[in-house]
Amino acid sequence: MTIPGNLLTTAMAVMPHKDPHRALDAALSLDIPFWPQLPRMNYYEDMYVQASEHFPGICLDMEKQTLSFSMDKFLNEFEETMSHFDQPEYFDISHEYSVVYHRFLKMDLSGRPAIRGQLEGPISFGLNVLDQDRRPILFDDTIRPFMFEFMAKRINIQLNRLKRLNPNAFMFVDEPGLQFLFSALSGYDNARARTDMEKFFSMTERPCGIHLCGNPDWDFLLGLDMDVLSLDVYLNGEIFSSYAASIKKFLNKGGVIIWGIVPTNFEPFEEETIDALERRLIGLWEILSKRGIDRDFLLSKSLISPSTCCLVNPDGEKTVEEAFKVVSNLSARLRSRFKLE
Repeated sequence: MTIPGNLLTTAMAVMPHKDPHRALDAALSLDIPFWPQLPRMNYYEDMYVQASEHFPGICLDMEKQTLSFSMDKFLNEFEETMSHFDQPEYFDISHEYSVVYHRFLKMDLSGRPAIRGQLEGPISFGLNVLDQDRRPILFDDTIRPFMFEFMAKRINIQLNRLKRLNPNAFMFVDEPGLQFLFSALSGYDNARARTDMEKFFSMTERPCGIHLCGNPDWDFLLGLDMDVLSLDVYLNGEIFSSYAASIKKFLNKGGVIIWGIVPTNFEPFEEETIDALERRLIGLWEILSKRGIDRDFLLSKSLISPSTCCLVNPDGEKTVEEAFKVVSNLSARLRSRFKLE
């Protein structure tokens, strides 16, 4: 089971759609489809809420659309959660928490080169969910190790279900919080983070890797034992390409890079052209080639995607859907240019 490369297309899952059929049509327009997350349709479709299902101590207020944590509630619910710890289905996403996921599971996706799922990662979840004292639960030495194991189980059941549809299924662990991890205010150092993430990936089924849109410590991220890295090179490409040594090591151990090059925000999308995006991407690959990474090998381990998710465009779904079309057209141009299968 492998993640294909050769500049095939995929995208990140959070989409502005309110119509699940239309969102799925957009996802299916790419080579490697995924099940969309639609927080504008329903708060249950929010990526943090979906990750929180069955997590003991979670306080979910659907009316106010808030998600928080209570230690008292955790202690009351912990025994019940542990009684299900050896039941993989307990950790799957229910119909209530995602209508779209279960529609995706009913599709015939066997002819695709791969398919993909996703779940919010433990670091971002732990930074985003605050306890009764307004403190991120990531900083709690009691909660944190349980949270990493819990999220690994959630990754595993979803990936196993997706592999029944397509043997080349893989997972994104969405980790937007990694760009804030090493700030002076985070309260969570890189040594602890590395230990935790290495243990986390040792507990997850494969293939699995990280998606984020920010600008983290790339040496740290590329050094993790994971299979795929999805990033925004539209904004961070020049910085990312300066880490050629780490990129080369990541590729040599089998890693795949997803180059997020097409903007989905309305203003930059309107200002860009496919020619300019093609030049920018080729320019990044030329930089890496000059730094010792064989271009053909790099392309064989590369996919193309939009640069980011976007929920705030004034035209709703339109720009995102147009960006998906540009991703497909750009892929076709580059695959023809470099004579890829």
